[in-house]
Amino acid sequence: MNNPKEKVNRLGIMGGTFDPIHYGHLVAAEMARAEFKLSKVLFIPTGTPPHKDRKDISAAEMRYEMVKLAIHDNPAFDISRVEIEREGPSYTVETLRVLRRDWPDHELYFITGSDALLEIFSWREAEEIFRLVQYIGAARPGFDASDFFLKVQQEHPETQGKIHYLEVPALAISSTDIRARVRRGEPIRYLLPETVRLYLEQHRLYSGS
Repeated sequence: MNNPKEKVNRLGIMGGTFDPIHYGHLVAAEMARAEFKLSKVLFIPTGTPPHKDRKDISAAEMRYEMVKLAIHDNPAFDISRVEIEREGPSYTVETLRVLRRDWPDHELYFITGSDALLEIFSWREAEEIFRLVQYIGAARPGFDASDFFLKVQQEHPETQGKIHYLEVPALAISSTDIRARVRRGEPIRYLLPETVRLYLEQHRLYSGS
């Protein structure tokens, strides 16, 4: 793998539905920023997720607002409406082309979960994605990534030197679990920023009421 610390002017890209955003997302973004010397991490809430079959995904503007609330106190974090404002399914490759045009002097680092890496090869123009970005695979502690990444690079040689591993302690937290906890009336405090928790409570998101 390349040494990611040898270069400068890097933009981190953190995409997702963020339904809701939680500390797992934020810790992964901040650790990636520090480890890979990213000048900024751009959060991009998905508009219409092409790979999600949930019918109850919260409105895009609500998910956008939750991200804004969660990142407002970190000057290295920013948010983009590029997918929310684009009509049709939110294909990652189209977003990356826009970012490549808008940030021509930056190397792009795409941050997502290690276990999502295999799914990427089912995405539209997956080979083009790896041409456009470096990939940071965030994994929970204790997850042995060596065999996983070796398999990916053997099956997809175009990823050689493009994949980097990052251990993130907060990845046991998940949006799915938070939604389920809200539905069951269980506490979610300290799993996500308090501003986001209050937003969920104010708008009765996930409670079914």
